[in-house]
Amino acid sequence: MLRPSQHHPAYWAFLLHRLSGVALAVFLPLHFLVLGLALERQAQLDELLRWSEQLPVKLAETLLVCLLALHTTGGLRLLALEFLPWTERHKALISSAFGISLFCGLLFLLSAV
Repeated sequence: MLRPSQHHPAYWAFLLHRLSGVALAVFLPLHFLVLGLALERQAQLDELLRWSEQLPVKLAETLLVCLLALHTTGGLRLLALEFLPWTERHKALISSAFGISLFCGLLFLLSAV
């Protein structure tokens, strides 16, 4: 059961920021592996790039872009909390940050398809 503090939008913003950071940290070594393929094994890279044209991979890339945008806007939210006075408007800013993140991911999906 959720505690009363877990109903607050700031809690969900905190949780999404942390989870997106963990997901990006898991992705980063895979990204470096692909960059290594680009430097050392051109044939394997070409095969991987052909594989990445599939719809499930495109959807996973879209999720990744959403997570990156979510993590970025969550970080900006934290900076605002550190340096700006708290107001009730922060709830609207949390919703706006989530909306901007989703918009970035959907924009990426439209350009990828």
